[in-house]
Amino acid sequence: MNNDQTYRSFIKMHGLGNDFVIFDARDEALNLTSRQVQEIADRRHGVGCDQLIVLKPSEKAQVFMEIWNSDGSKVGACGNASRCVGDILLRESDSETAIIETDAGLLRAKQLGDQVTVNMGPARTAWQDIPLKSNDNTIAMDLTHGELTSPGAVNIGNPHAVFFVDDVDAAGLENAGLALEHHAMFPECANISVAAVSENNIRLKVWERGAGITMACGSAACAALVAANRKGLIGKSATIQLDGGSLQVRWLDDGSVQMTGPVSYSFTGEVSL
Repeated sequence: MNNDQTYRSFIKMHGLGNDFVIFDARDEALNLTSRQVQEIADRRHGVGCDQLIVLKPSEKAQVFMEIWNSDGSKVGACGNASRCVGDILLRESDSETAIIETDAGLLRAKQLGDQVTVNMGPARTAWQDIPLKSNDNTIAMDLTHGELTSPGAVNIGNPHAVFFVDDVDAAGLENAGLALEHHAMFPECANISVAAVSENNIRLKVWERGAGITMACGSAACAALVAANRKGLIGKSATIQLDGGSLQVRWLDDGSVQMTGPVSYSFTGEVSL
């Protein structure tokens, strides 16, 4: 055994199968490299996860949530991780609300029965805010890839493009996702979703920027509702059905988006760094 190795404990959690390795660095600093993140996130040689989360001290909230994709890139927001971290913080305190600082702003989590609600902040729809490379109609972008066409673009802490289709499982996202994620119209890349709308439900499949197809993506669920509403396909609340389960999403009158769903604790452990 190498006595110079440092061991750090973690919690493994998931929201609808969108899974996270969470390190608590509020009392003891932890500064990971991109390579270390990739090694921990590797599902064969590491712990395995879609995103890696580091909880750090914050002067504005109970915690600062640092978010890494499995490919070692950083992102500004993650809805399902926010609900998981919110549950941790709510269990630690007697407060009804947990405030989480992210690079995308302050998020507020509340307990709702056995589920957790997070306000993801404002839905931004101006082309500069997505951001897009140039001015385009964010309700129906001038973008086509095979049979996928005219997506809605929304920023919910991260850039999202949502294509509306009849059958998400037949839409070919597995083949189109990587090319669309890195399309020239998205200078910061983008999360790519295919969505099918039926009454007050949206069936959604998501290719996450830096992670590939995941079982669920909270910010994509929020983006899908906003994009569908702006196209006149649905009202301002819906059940979003993802591969891993369902989320309840509402686009509030103040412009922010609220998301509710379950969280799960998988296991705890230690890794060597």
